[in-house]
Amino acid sequence: MADASKVLSHFQKPAGWLGRLNLRNMNRRHSKLTDWGLRHTPIETRDTILDVGCGGGRTVQKLAAIAREGRVYGIDHSDASMAVAAKTNRLAIETGRVEIRRGSVSHLPFADQTFDLVTAVETHYYWPELSADVREVLRVLKGGGRLIMIAEAYRGGKFDKRLRRFAELLNSANLSYLTVDEHRALLTEANYSEVQVFEEYDKGWLCAVGRRPFEA
Repeated sequence: MADASKVLSHFQKPAGWLGRLNLRNMNRRHSKLTDWGLRHTPIETRDTILDVGCGGGRTVQKLAAIAREGRVYGIDHSDASMAVAAKTNRLAIETGRVEIRRGSVSHLPFADQTFDLVTAVETHYYWPELSADVREVLRVLKGGGRLIMIAEAYRGGKFDKRLRRFAELLNSANLSYLTVDEHRALLTEANYSEVQVFEEYDKGWLCAVGRRPFEA
């Protein structure tokens, strides 16, 4: 159990040279998954976007390439993640189109209704209080703005047996390991509208999208 928890810590909060190596590996390994997931939501050139748990910053880089006249923020609670993300996005940071900040999804350091889009790639199952945290994301979304959660770890997917065993070993870490229907219920119960969950079973990929309703 101790060894498993140590492994998990390198994913939850990467640190040191091993953490930086893992971040660069995740930038590469999650690239196709991210591209597939982002196709399920419209992204405009002037959007203001937040990537929660930005890791090595590859998703931020992809988003900045699409929102060329907008602004993209990445937040993470790991020093190693912030350093690698900043290096990955150095040019966009220098031109003022990208900003990397320290932050937690449970207490986002942004005003109400700031973002057109919030993304979470391979991270939401680590969130401390998942139900409350998706509501915190809802707070910073503009009316009509969307949350998109992209992952390859979910209950009932192609790699379910392997991941279920991993989740059982790490039960004490409060890993949120949800089914397709539970992802749909999570967003619906948090007052998101137009909730959709997409699954690419043969690749073990999942994408959940919810929208903040326009206020009357």
